[in-house]
Amino acid sequence: MSVDQEQVRRIARLARIAVSDEEVPRLQNELNAMLGFVAQLQKIPVDGVEPMTSVIPMRMKWRVDEVRGQAGADIIVANAPAGEGHFFSVPKVIE
Repeated sequence: MSVDQEQVRRIARLARIAVSDEEVPRLQNELNAMLGFVAQLQKIPVDGVEPMTSVIPMRMKWRVDEVRGQAGADIIVANAPAGEGHFFSVPKVIE
């Protein structure tokens, strides 16, 4: 898979990153290099390989899953730049 210059511009717009026309070819090459590396990784057979958290075998530390003091929805939404009722308001970015 590779990206073309129009896709680079669309990715930049979705990420809200200002990209000049001079930067687009360089970013296209970088994105295609990353996608090429991911394609190489996908060819590696990993059937039967156990997931690991460290290169040294160790047990994960578990804690009790318990409910602690909660802030009310009004307090949480009060910290948001924009909100409606008990919900966050965000700008529409997907067409």
